[in-house]
Amino acid sequence: MRTLCILLTLIVVLLSCKRQKKNLDRKEKSIDLSRSVTQPGVVHVKSIGMDFIVKDTLNSGWNTFKYTNESTEVHFILMDLYPEGKNARNTKNEVLPPFEEGMKLIMNNDMESAVTAFGKLPAWFQEIKYMGGTGLISPNKTAISTIYLEPGLYIMECYVKMADGTWHTSHGMYKEIIVTGPNTDLAPPIETVAIEISSKAGILVADNIPKGKQVFKVTFRDQSTHEHFLGHDVNLVKYDTTASLDSLVHWMNWMNPRGLRTPAPKGFTFLGGMNNLPSGKHGYFDADLSPGNYVLISEVPHANEKKYDVQIHN
Repeated sequence: MRTLCILLTLIVVLLSCKRQKKNLDRKEKSIDLSRSVTQPGVVHVKSIGMDFIVKDTLNSGWNTFKYTNESTEVHFILMDLYPEGKNARNTKNEVLPPFEEGMKLIMNNDMESAVTAFGKLPAWFQEIKYMGGTGLISPNKTAISTIYLEPGLYIMECYVKMADGTWHTSHGMYKEIIVTGPNTDLAPPIETVAIEISSKAGILVADNIPKGKQVFKVTFRDQSTHEHFLGHDVNLVKYDTTASLDSLVHWMNWMNPRGLRTPAPKGFTFLGGMNNLPSGKHGYFDADLSPGNYVLISEVPHANEKKYDVQIHN
């Protein structure tokens, strides 16, 4: 009987120690996560479905977005700086309805009526400033982009389309973000590859880029509104021998019924990039290049005809 009591006592002590160790481990992990999340200028974003899991308030200045796509669909981040007095309620009530109506008409091959529907967008929609973000990023991948944010109210959005042709934004993939001072202490990274983009020259970059970790600096010589109501951007895409570059060009135009629509074309892996920036601005994105074939491409109609697709080999 005495031996049994001793054994029971030892079991209780061991279980208590394990619980204390587990609680300590959880506490340490919580501290580490808290430090990484609250580090000024480093913005952790995650999508599990049609969502952005991210802080509501950010500091102005240079910010590095680390966007992990844990969903089953391709996404991106675009940071829209809204005019004063406008917010997410205006997005829901004034912006989404014309785009939803227009896309339904495009799906029915009625482009003329779709253009009329897009004409219902509010006048203030033209005042939105697109301040960068990430390029397209495939499921189970992480996009890293560094951009400069002015103070103001932003809408973080992704307007890729689901399999039925409806916008991700229509399923709630937009989030109001307040950017305020003081500025972060983050300095912009040092680039290893320089990219320039303009409406006349398209994308300009060296033909051969070394493998390994690269920091791309993207300078927007100018910015112009294309047929899809947006400007040009830069997306890094790796492709294999099964891929058709023509299918990618077609898919990169959301005004096509199949454009930006799940599933993405076969043979391509989206690795991030730099979303729309104003004329004269620049941003950065990181990528780890393994040997293979890549293309830098803009999400614009007829990207190949406008010199917005450049193949890269390493």
